[in-house]
Amino acid sequence: MNATKIQKTLDELRERAESEVVEFKGSVNDNYSTSDIGKYFSAIANEANLKGLRYGWLIFGVDDKGRNVIGTTYRNDAERLNSLKLQIAENTTGRTSFIDIYSSNLPSRVILFCIPAAPRGIPVAWKGHFYAREGESLVPLGIEKIERIRKALNFEDWSKQICLEATIDDLDARAIIRARDLFKQRFPDISSEVDEWDDPTFLNKSKVSIQGQITNTAIILLGKSESEHFISPAVAKIRWLLKDSKGNDRDYLIGTCPLILSINEIFGKIRNVLYRLEKRDELFPEEMLQYSPDLIYEALNNCIAHQDYTFGARVNVIEKEDEIIFTNYGDFIPGSVEKVLEDDAPEERYRNDFLCTAMFNFRMVQTRGGGIRMMFKEQAERHFPLPEYDLSDNKVKVTIVGKVLDIDYASVLARDETLTLPEIVMLDKVQKKKRLTPAEFHHLKGIGLIEGRRPNVYISAKVAERTGQKATYAKFRAFDSSYYQDLILQALKGHGTCSRQDFDELIHDKLPDWMTERQKKTKVGNLLYGLKKRGRIENLGSDRNPAWVLIDEGIKEN
Repeated sequence: MNATKIQKTLDELRERAESEVVEFKGSVNDNYSTSDIGKYFSAIANEANLKGLRYGWLIFGVDDKGRNVIGTTYRNDAERLNSLKLQIAENTTGRTSFIDIYSSNLPSRVILFCIPAAPRGIPVAWKGHFYAREGESLVPLGIEKIERIRKALNFEDWSKQICLEATIDDLDARAIIRARDLFKQRFPDISSEVDEWDDPTFLNKSKVSIQGQITNTAIILLGKSESEHFISPAVAKIRWLLKDSKGNDRDYLIGTCPLILSINEIFGKIRNVLYRLEKRDELFPEEMLQYSPDLIYEALNNCIAHQDYTFGARVNVIEKEDEIIFTNYGDFIPGSVEKVLEDDAPEERYRNDFLCTAMFNFRMVQTRGGGIRMMFKEQAERHFPLPEYDLSDNKVKVTIVGKVLDIDYASVLARDETLTLPEIVMLDKVQKKKRLTPAEFHHLKGIGLIEGRRPNVYISAKVAERTGQKATYAKFRAFDSSYYQDLILQALKGHGTCSRQDFDELIHDKLPDWMTERQKKTKVGNLLYGLKKRGRIENLGSDRNPAWVLIDEGIKEN
């Protein structure tokens, strides 16, 4: 912050009463204890987290009663003052330190320590002890507050937060023009109306600002490159790195906000060359692009949309000879990729819901919740290996392979258009030499797609000659969830009330044979839960003895 902004911030803080996230200290001298500062750092960081704030303040040179400026002589030397950042980091959880330390000399010297909120789910300790505030008092962080911080993973939408100091002048004019064009493509019916909106109106209606206030989302997607500091300690950066076959770095590019523009620069650096496949027959094209452009854009935009910006980390795109690796920070909210593919439904919550909405409005993501399935289908249609997800170390790492690994796998996909996505995922595990579960093995074996014995199985080279197996295939193939839910609704319409046992008996034999008994019971439970969540059915009994009934009688006849 410049001197004017520092003074403005100080004036605003002085107008407030001292609180759990703002602490004033009077005429602090050079001998003030670093340990005491560390305790306040821990306490204010934890309280800011609990209040859903981005940061709190410790202020030297302002008395805590009348909040009058009386000055401070604490570490008059700028270098010594700045060294406090390292001293704090060495003794706090995760080496957390100040966002920054600001000094003002108007009218007397005042120091403003900007303390970041504790990371979501992780309370900040000083030398192994957790601190908090009760009113103006410094106290140990109680169990209840510790649990609230840890449970805060249930979450606050960082992307919706307001950048109080930012204005529309901090946004890039070119990015706004681009956003307008994409918004009109998304909503062509109101294109002429959009042209009549001024920029503040457009930003509000496209969901990047809130009542004219600039959000973190607005800075990330539309902010000038020099405006990135408004979201500090978060960053809005994508780093593309090119590696040769020996792992040596050959080229790089770092894109920053406005990401709505820089994402195209990153895309332009990726070498999407023609890939030539040695054909066995006429099933395969002679050549095609190594990577589907839609898939690359989807992977890039997913990283932007789902990055946990509180880590202050970049999105990484590492391009190798035959693969691209996309990495963003933050846990994978759905829990597993298998769950996403099986549910075939939009996720119920997003880490950055406000950002995701804006990106959808700007056509940066094509759907709300279907991106992962789209990526799997794109690779399957090209007969390439499916995306590989690594969800360890609190990151999401997606690897896209740009070549055929197993010609037999490609042949199956090219010949058999009836394969379901879960079956394609199973076959992908075979070509990647990953172990199949017993259920997966029996399923693929039952429809003649694999040969051998667990764990040494391989894709059958004779799949093209499969005949007389339609009945077996149908026996193993699962129907869409809507099919089973329609059966449940029709049963309730006919009988009025049904128990869980009734539904188990109704659905059991219609589920695929490769599912275990436990999987079938879980599936029925998920079907009932889905209908309950949609407001179609309710349980008038108990959990132990449920009595399911319809809420809405207006069910269409099949």
